[in-house]
Amino acid sequence: MDQMINVALPKGRLGEKVYAMFEKAGFECPSIKENNRKLIFENPEAGVRYFWVKPSDVAIYVERGAADIGVAGKDILLEYQPEIYEILDLDIGKCRMAVAAKKDFCDDVRKTLKVATKFSRITKNYYASLGRDIDVIHLNGSIEIAPILGLSDVIVDIVETGTTLKENDLEVIETIVPISARLIANKASTKFKADLIARITQSLAQQTEAARQ
Repeated sequence: MDQMINVALPKGRLGEKVYAMFEKAGFECPSIKENNRKLIFENPEAGVRYFWVKPSDVAIYVERGAADIGVAGKDILLEYQPEIYEILDLDIGKCRMAVAAKKDFCDDVRKTLKVATKFSRITKNYYASLGRDIDVIHLNGSIEIAPILGLSDVIVDIVETGTTLKENDLEVIETIVPISARLIANKASTKFKADLIARITQSLAQQTEAARQ
């Protein structure tokens, strides 16, 4: 195959699930399953090159053209708003972006609400839509301790099972948006590698549909 498609996969369990879908679509690369520390794997026969990257970086590789396509969570796309095409909801890696607080929390709307989060843009947009005045405290680490220590009134974070919240005596008070993994593409690649991307998209769409049934 004269054309290679470059695919950015998120490291971790989600990336392994996604690779299995690509493999099923006929874009296998056996070396990716070997136990080593390599980050780039290619199979010229199948016309594909994969690389593992940090989940939050996938969209950057795709936007900048280092990858033609990749898989990123909807949270990343909403937060960073990269210049990419979102092609398909893969219906995996499902969770939600939510507001959580201590169990006895009661919002005093006369005061500015202090919100701790990694997702500042999503948070600002959400509260702007409610007309609520907030003070965003951007944190990178364990968000859950912010309300416990009085740093914030509430947090905005990704909630999967809610176990971590429960263990810290917090609970979800509002869901902002459901999150799942999305197939994304570089804008130029959709012109120059249209056929390859269409083939992959079609197979992944069929697999996603079959899994829903």
